[in-house]
Amino acid sequence: MKARQLHPWDVAPAEARRMQTELRKQLVLDDRLSELRCIAGADVAIDDRGVVVAGVIVYRFPEMQELERASATLRVSFPYVPGLLSFRETPGLLKAFARLRAAPDLIFCDAQGYAHPRRFGLACHLGLLLDRPTVGCAKSRLIGTHREPGTRRGAWTPLEDAGEVIGAVLRTRPGVRPIYVSQGYRVSLARAIELTLAVCDGYRIPRPTREADHYVRALRTAGGRE
Repeated sequence: MKARQLHPWDVAPAEARRMQTELRKQLVLDDRLSELRCIAGADVAIDDRGVVVAGVIVYRFPEMQELERASATLRVSFPYVPGLLSFRETPGLLKAFARLRAAPDLIFCDAQGYAHPRRFGLACHLGLLLDRPTVGCAKSRLIGTHREPGTRRGAWTPLEDAGEVIGAVLRTRPGVRPIYVSQGYRVSLARAIELTLAVCDGYRIPRPTREADHYVRALRTAGGRE
């Protein structure tokens, strides 16, 4: 799976912020999805040596049967700066995606998408580079304000910032904290919510990102080896 070469990665934080603002102009935030036959979950862990361990798991949809998984390691080359996570983690993810035998039709990221100070979180960045629909499913809020959603599964309230709806605060399971869903690329917010619920299997975190998280944590413990 090849990525588009839209920019260099060896940049200073100020340049990275400028690039996010420019790349945001290329975002597609309405539904441009083909038939969903396979979906993927992607996540990253960084070990004590400063090595990015990236992993992706692909499933047949809607059966959610695992089809393949791939991983990659890469030395961290960008500092930790809030709001610039994608410049730290995306190169490793691209390396992992390049090892897949087939390209997924939709990618769930354990990260923010449009719910970002410059409206260009990791899910947006990855989707644009891979030219694939992406959804951000974050465990915590980066920015914005919201009301508490209802207690039933599927209840949600808008996440807003500066008068703009930037995502959804979604209850995926009764009695547990909600998650933060936002558009990445080529997906509307309404469809992102619908698809997130479709891949939830009784846990708070959707299965694709939950299992990708377990995958990279296990690889990190094993020193990045599968």
